[in-house]
Amino acid sequence: MTNARAWQRMLSGRRLDLLDPSPLDVELSDIAHGLARVARWNGQTSGDHAFSVAQHSLIVEDIFRRTNRCNADECLMALLHDAPEYVIGDMISPFKAVVGGGYKTVEKRLESAVHLRFGLPPHTPKELKERIKKADRVAAYFEATELAGFSAEEARRFFGQPRGITRETLLIDPLPAVEAQRRFAERFNTLEGERTMAKAEA
Repeated sequence: MTNARAWQRMLSGRRLDLLDPSPLDVELSDIAHGLARVARWNGQTSGDHAFSVAQHSLIVEDIFRRTNRCNADECLMALLHDAPEYVIGDMISPFKAVVGGGYKTVEKRLESAVHLRFGLPPHTPKELKERIKKADRVAAYFEATELAGFSAEEARRFFGQPRGITRETLLIDPLPAVEAQRRFAERFNTLEGERTMAKAEA
């Protein structure tokens, strides 16, 4: 009997080992492509298209940027906060609770590989992670009420009451996968340009 395969072939041609992911096998094109085709809420959302993790990531980074004084590195970590899901998919919170620690171990390894590939700390610092998580909960509230069939009361119980952000300012309507992919890559490249400029001025 052969050993079980623990790597995934990417469209870029890279072969990413889930047990020991290398930053050298991480490509932005694979991340943008994958996240644009991973559905949030297990696909249980309204609209003609799945609401993708790529679109969610854009919304979280937008909320984070508008509610914090932050630099391009911090914004990039917000944009990439769910990047491991381009490999492992988006598990809903109830299932994560059932799976337990094994999922988190793989997720952390992938986060480290992604961050190192783009010159970021291996893991998001705790205080920054909390601020990004706050933006994540705001995004989840509006996704839940606008797309996933939650009542406002249910959403408040699970995600809290958003303050200072309204639905009208967010891109909640689900985008086609190719458009979500394009916008994610475009935002990444904009932030990379800002990072390069900041380093040149330092």
